[in-house]
Amino acid sequence: MSDQELLEAVVKALVDNKDAVHVDRTVDEMGVLLTLKVDPSDMGQIIGRQGQTARAIRTLLRVVGAKNNARVNLKIVEPEGRERPPRRERETEVDASDVDDLKL
Repeated sequence: MSDQELLEAVVKALVDNKDAVHVDRTVDEMGVLLTLKVDPSDMGQIIGRQGQTARAIRTLLRVVGAKNNARVNLKIVEPEGRERPPRRERETEVDASDVDDLKL
């Protein structure tokens, strides 16, 4: 099984819109680059909680690449017009009233 076939099989097993899965494969001096495009509604399933699913897929591809003496990289294309929600800033300042609320 090639790296592209493996990626397609794994991703299609995870997503709801299997017809929207598209993988492009390019080879250059840096190795193999697999570019993955999925339906915007399936992005969360591919990325996973804190990126764990994407990390696991990349690990599988790295193993297949090592078997074939090639470096395999995965690029997940974000759909156009999709904006990430802004990251929440941690509040580092502690107000005296906050400390009073914590006292028992």
